[in-house]
Amino acid sequence: MANSAAGDSVVDRVVRVIEAFPEGVTVLQLSELAERAGLPPSTAHRLVRQLAGHGLLELGSGGSVRLGLRLWELVNRNSPTLALRQAAMPFMEDIQQVLNQNVNLAVLEGWEALFIERLSRRGSVANRAQIAGRMPVHVSSAGLALMANQPPAVQAEYLHQFHDPDGLVQPEALRTLLQETAGHGFAQLAGVVDPDTWGIAVPVRDARNRTVAALGVVVPLREMRLQALVPALQTAARGIGRQLQDAKAASSFR
Repeated sequence: MANSAAGDSVVDRVVRVIEAFPEGVTVLQLSELAERAGLPPSTAHRLVRQLAGHGLLELGSGGSVRLGLRLWELVNRNSPTLALRQAAMPFMEDIQQVLNQNVNLAVLEGWEALFIERLSRRGSVANRAQIAGRMPVHVSSAGLALMANQPPAVQAEYLHQFHDPDGLVQPEALRTLLQETAGHGFAQLAGVVDPDTWGIAVPVRDARNRTVAALGVVVPLREMRLQALVPALQTAARGIGRQLQDAKAASSFR
């Protein structure tokens, strides 16, 4: 790939163009897109036209640029999380029917919880977790459930680099929280992201007992029913793990 004067490749610039769209924003003006991607307008315009030719972006009137359906199609068709989402959905729907509140599914991506599915309905409490959205491990019950069940070396690396820009959580306190989460078998955070909500999450394990995801709920803070919530989540997490195992076994016979 040819490099620019700045030393970045065409692939680098394409990624910057696609990443320039903020969470929840599907349309940008070309000038804003170029600025957010850190590219000269002429370069951004050329890349956008090429990507639009493949359906990955769409050019609109007045210089607007929209994420293309082809991009959504490719991502969803080949997503490594597809099997996980398919296995989890029936169990997530069951939990939502009982609680009538938010249910989410997350995986660990770097030092953040990446949410790959979320179910919500009218009347449920506020939930900052969005599909394809990220949250730092230390402010997310799903993130804590994921990190608390990683190998010691991964946890040590995470704690070594950890820094809370708000200064609310110190590394030693976080270490203790991870230890408690692992010991209890679930994570809980009350009023951290939103003062009126309470997040509870449990690990989802595969056939090799590796934590591959976290299943969580966000409920009103007043609903302190751990004795009912945690067993239901843990039962669902075991069911998801079995579904993943069955799906893998079935695929091996095709």
